[in-house]
Amino acid sequence: MSSESAREAALRALRHRDLSARELGKRLGARGFEGSEIEETIATLERTGLLDDGRFAASRARTLANRGSGDMFITYDLRRAGLPSDLVEGVVQALEPEPERARSIVARRGESPKTARYLRAKGFSDETVRAVVAARAANELG
Repeated sequence: MSSESAREAALRALRHRDLSARELGKRLGARGFEGSEIEETIATLERTGLLDDGRFAASRARTLANRGSGDMFITYDLRRAGLPSDLVEGVVQALEPEPERARSIVARRGESPKTARYLRAKGFSDETVRAVVAARAANELG
């Protein structure tokens, strides 16, 4: 296969959603392209700005945060996409603080053990869950 067809396949994949370089490499590999073609295609797309791990990480983290995910889940998802730890940490730190996101969920769903389990399942830390639920209960008591 040629690097031109690898580029076309990459552009088709990126048309649907933003991908990390690693995710795109896996997709191209699954389509039968060789390592050198994949590397060349990824390098070209990065040079032209069509493939940008920083942009992908920020966009994906914002999307997950807006859907009610906690920092642990966001970190896991970005690391699974093959992004370096320092990039992931920077992107997660730039988000709205985790306790604020948790408070808005508790305000919508109400304070209950079920909500606490929900927050934990969405990747919020135990520390955040305890602090938010305890603060909400203290506010209701007086």
